[in-house]
Amino acid sequence: MLQATYKKYTLQFKRPSGTSRGVLTTKETWFLKLTDGNKIGIGECGILRSLSIDDRPDYEDKLRWVCENINLSEDLLWENLREFPSIQFGVEMAFQSLKSADPFVLFPSKFTLGEESIPINGLVWMGSKEYMKEQITQKIDAGFDCIKLKIGAIDFQAELELLKYIRSEFSAEDIELRVDANGAFAVDEALNKLEKLSKYDLHSIEQPIKQGNWEALGKLCSKTPIPIALDEELIGITDVSKKRDLLQSIKPQYIIFKPSLIGGYRGTKEWLNLAEDLGIGWWITSALESNIGLNAISQWTYLQNSPMPQGLGTGGLYTNNFKSPLEVKSGNIQYNPDLNWELNNFF
Repeated sequence: MLQATYKKYTLQFKRPSGTSRGVLTTKETWFLKLTDGNKIGIGECGILRSLSIDDRPDYEDKLRWVCENINLSEDLLWENLREFPSIQFGVEMAFQSLKSADPFVLFPSKFTLGEESIPINGLVWMGSKEYMKEQITQKIDAGFDCIKLKIGAIDFQAELELLKYIRSEFSAEDIELRVDANGAFAVDEALNKLEKLSKYDLHSIEQPIKQGNWEALGKLCSKTPIPIALDEELIGITDVSKKRDLLQSIKPQYIIFKPSLIGGYRGTKEWLNLAEDLGIGWWITSALESNIGLNAISQWTYLQNSPMPQGLGTGGLYTNNFKSPLEVKSGNIQYNPDLNWELNNFF
């Protein structure tokens, strides 16, 4: 018989991190621990306040329900958690961890052996022009050749000047630039802003307008001078036929998968298969999980064989993250099997 418990943990940002939805200083997450009496399995259930569909008052009630019903089949648990995608992911992760010889090597591969790495983008948070410029310089010095900038919170003209500065120093062949508006543009001004942004050879823009307006987004995707990537738009859509409807209606150039927001590995794989059927590009990103969740996402991402830079560079954001074998070097994330996990007796 399996036993399950959960425990909350609050991650502390090293410095406030700005998005168009506000400034983040902390990030809540919950860990699910399974044991069969001999081995343990660890899963992470993490939400993003105001964004996750399962950011709701009964979240911990559902975690308690999972612990009480952990001996149901994994499939039945997953189906009963459709309104709680981050718990779906935590359950998947915990079961995979329990099945594994090492609870933190969920998917053995050349990645977990330290023989291969995953290219990632360097993330630049919103802030003053000077702070954003400082971050850009740091990312380039650290060897990143793909940089993602959060935009939409400071003055748009200042953001254009930042992009102009980068392009005056580095061509599109030197540095791939992605921007993420987190839905910040008004529908009636979005195309005009995209045209201004297009002067700077951008790879793509994530979620230029708020999710939920399929018609407006479809029109924008048909006219845009910059490839559009859907991110928030995928949240809350759990039925496969509706997923297909969304992609066929909007016809985005790319979609982005955050497993904690869209139902873990299984929910992500549904989107991924549809994207490949429809000729839509994709990549995978973390959703500010601790290194435990980031580890689980990275190992699975490696197996999907995408050559594109992924969004997995968030492990260094916190003062109280768990030390792990994950390392970011020269614009890649890698797993160093010579390093140990340091969990501070948390589990």
